[in-house]
Amino acid sequence: MTIHTGQPPAAALLDPYDYDFHEDPYPYYQRLRDEAPLYHNEELGFWALSRHSDVLQGFRNTTTLSNRDGVSLDPISRGPHASKTMSFLAMDDPDHLRLRTLVSRGFTPRRIRELEPRVTELAVKHLDALMEQAANGTVDYVAEFAGKLPMDVISELMGVPDADRDRIRALADGVMHRDDGVNDVPAEAIEASLNLIVYYQDMVAERRKKLTGDLTSALLEAEIDGDRLTDEEVLGFMFLMVIAGNETTTKLLANAAYWGFKNPDQLAPVFTDHALVKPWVEETLRYDTSSQILARAVAGDIEMYDTTIPAGDVLLLLPGSANRDDRVFEAPDDYRIGREIGSKLVSFGSGAHFCLGAHLARMEAQVALTEFFKRIRGYAVDEANSVRVHSSNVRGFAHLPITVKAR
Repeated sequence: MTIHTGQPPAAALLDPYDYDFHEDPYPYYQRLRDEAPLYHNEELGFWALSRHSDVLQGFRNTTTLSNRDGVSLDPISRGPHASKTMSFLAMDDPDHLRLRTLVSRGFTPRRIRELEPRVTELAVKHLDALMEQAANGTVDYVAEFAGKLPMDVISELMGVPDADRDRIRALADGVMHRDDGVNDVPAEAIEASLNLIVYYQDMVAERRKKLTGDLTSALLEAEIDGDRLTDEEVLGFMFLMVIAGNETTTKLLANAAYWGFKNPDQLAPVFTDHALVKPWVEETLRYDTSSQILARAVAGDIEMYDTTIPAGDVLLLLPGSANRDDRVFEAPDDYRIGREIGSKLVSFGSGAHFCLGAHLARMEAQVALTEFFKRIRGYAVDEANSVRVHSSNVRGFAHLPITVKAR
């Protein structure tokens, strides 16, 4: 492993499993950008790109960088089986293009727009419960709101009956849960995954017999020149929604609440002007994105920084670092609601694999935070009892205790 001296104190400049790194990866990222823009960790077996221009180019490179083994560094998640649970995110063209195009026939911008009133209703339901609890003191913003809404929105899309949603949310939580010190996928998460797949299999079988107006039915109906999605492909996309669409939005909502609290001068205007929720969401996506690290398989030798990255190796793209690159963003370590970000944001990737659910995540976050701010005139985060998630690729909170001042 490459050894560096000075700050940060860890011997490795980048270890995605290191708890100190999880607490604050940004000093590590800055040193990577400045000292090792192409970094090699021999012990963990990966290369990493940290500068904005390199990460953006990496996202757009589908020739010598491949998604075929998935986008996670975790050993059990990597390999040719990854597409079973990560759908087209773990595929290259032409398979990727075919599957994504078919899914897009059902997962349309119009469907997302039409979902917004229902997202509002779901947000109101969970916020009413949160405010009731908060009247008696501290409440866990993640457990009662940020961790509930995204999975319920996915269930709404998919057509999961109301009576089953608590159980499905619990299974989804089980799929993503990692105990401290566990780098790979634990047996409990595998069991939860299997139970979730069985549930979705039964749901797909029901829709095969009788279609409804939900996304599951739309996916079964999607067709291009006689080509349709198989049951296995529909299940793969449903599971991708749970993994990629649920957890990342939960983390976005909590990151927004945390950094808003830490920057009261930036947040103050949002209480009186809810139109500022949109730029609040965008700055949170830039400043502390949920999805920090995405892996690619090197499909052909790549020459960068006078170094050859050999075919067969793993290359990590670091959007969390790219979004803090001072070569692109002015004063990137300042949290500024309303800053000019535009297309420079790389939190949803770029190119062929740009996140299909980006518009859903943004809409959900804007609705959720707007409804939250309609009910409160202030809140405080109990930082001492806040707990971060320990993950090799996702950043955010497992618990975020808050107190609120109701309007």
